[in-house]
Amino acid sequence: MVSIPEYYEGKNVLLTGATGFLGKVLLEKLLRSCPKVNSVYVLVRQKAGQTPQERVEEVISCKLFDRLRDENPDFREKIIAINSELTQPELALSEEDKEVIIDSTNIIFHCAATVRFNENLRDAVQLNVIATQQLILLAQQMKNLEVFMHVSTAYAYCNRKHIDEVVYPPPVDPKKLIDSLEWMDDGLVNDITPKLIGDRPNTYIYTKALAEYVVQQEGAKLNVAIVRPSIVGASWKEPFPGWIDNFNGPSGLFIAAGKGILRTMRASNNALADLVPVDVVVNMSLAAAWYSGVNRPRNIMVYNCTTGSTNPFHWGEVEYHVTSTFKRNPLEQAFRRPNVNLTSNHLLYHYWIAVSHKAPALLYDTYLRMTGRSPSILFLFCSLNHILVQLHFSKIFCEFITYCYILISTLQHHGSKTTWTMYVKKNCTSVKKIVSNTFLDLLSRLRNIRYGFNTILVILIWRIFIARSQMARNIWYFVVSLCYKFLSYFRASSTMRY
Repeated sequence: MVSIPEYYEGKNVLLTGATGFLGKVLLEKLLRSCPKVNSVYVLVRQKAGQTPQERVEEVISCKLFDRLRDENPDFREKIIAINSELTQPELALSEEDKEVIIDSTNIIFHCAATVRFNENLRDAVQLNVIATQQLILLAQQMKNLEVFMHVSTAYAYCNRKHIDEVVYPPPVDPKKLIDSLEWMDDGLVNDITPKLIGDRPNTYIYTKALAEYVVQQEGAKLNVAIVRPSIVGASWKEPFPGWIDNFNGPSGLFIAAGKGILRTMRASNNALADLVPVDVVVNMSLAAAWYSGVNRPRNIMVYNCTTGSTNPFHWGEVEYHVTSTFKRNPLEQAFRRPNVNLTSNHLLYHYWIAVSHKAPALLYDTYLRMTGRSPSILFLFCSLNHILVQLHFSKIFCEFITYCYILISTLQHHGSKTTWTMYVKKNCTSVKKIVSNTFLDLLSRLRNIRYGFNTILVILIWRIFIARSQMARNIWYFVVSLCYKFLSYFRASSTMRY
């Protein structure tokens, strides 16, 4: 059997989502580990006045590609940026670009998706379902296509306790939903969204399940493989440990915990934190495409790319390692000392949200209103709480059944299982490096909430004691008079000095 680099030799690869977290790592890994790949067509849309070529150049200029630049300085010649809009009919491709893609493409990696948990259902369907449908229609016209690789999520069927490596029936017929959304206004869509998604926690999970069904049904004549990663985090080893470029996923929670903003999470200490490093996901995706391309399996191949069953890590351990790491190496201008309470009790969780999140934010917003500024801190904390609610699905116990021993054997060059302690430490270190000055400025203002809240709390408690106890009043007057005498002495000594 040919090796993975040998399989990709001379191949033309089509990649979507190259400007995203996973797509960047896949692009770098493909060009570095398979240097004889012929070309990589990258579908990119214009954005913020930047052409697709400029956006791709910005991507490959980041630190992630440093190792590739050292090993293969001419790698840029293999990347071909193509102007495309996945939400438009026929992907908004020009006739010339479409002809080149149809004639040349051998392998497709579809990584593009909206990963926002609170995305409007219409937009989520457009980006995750219709865009996938459009790409499959294009793939069916390709003359030399060998593999269509679709990246999904392990939580697409989180409403099931046991998740096997199969495509399950969808919650609704995608075609009927797409047709219905065409005549519904936004208000009606928002009203029916909770009923539509049912026991799935958000529109992201819901639409990824629909996308899998679209791939299975409309890509029936294609050689299709699906990779389902769980919670994708920073890199483990490649191209270097701890690479991350955003606050999405677990990294955002790590920062919030390290800054002392995140004080509570609804989760059991013993619940599995099914984190998976991004380079592991990329390696499995490349290996899965290789396996399907070489063996041409009759049925669609599905791979649950998870760690819970092979190398378990629990949310209690995540909390311990994150807080202990930031206590030893604190972030600049932290709001409070890192400390996160995990609780599976609904009432206790909302108590901590009210006391640790909303009360300090409300206090500071009151101060902002009194000083004539626009209140925004409560909105920040409410957004954080909303994310925590949306993330609750990842702490529900799901048993992911994994049979991909052939692929695991191809990745044995890693040498050992992930050492979670070191992984979290490197992740926290990397997250610390990418905190922007804007974020630091915001947190410097948030830190004042702690001082103001604690000061007012102490004064209120003390005043209660003063009102009830003669001894407390005597102590209060003694402390005030002592401070007054000290200030008077200080002013008098300063006057004598001059």
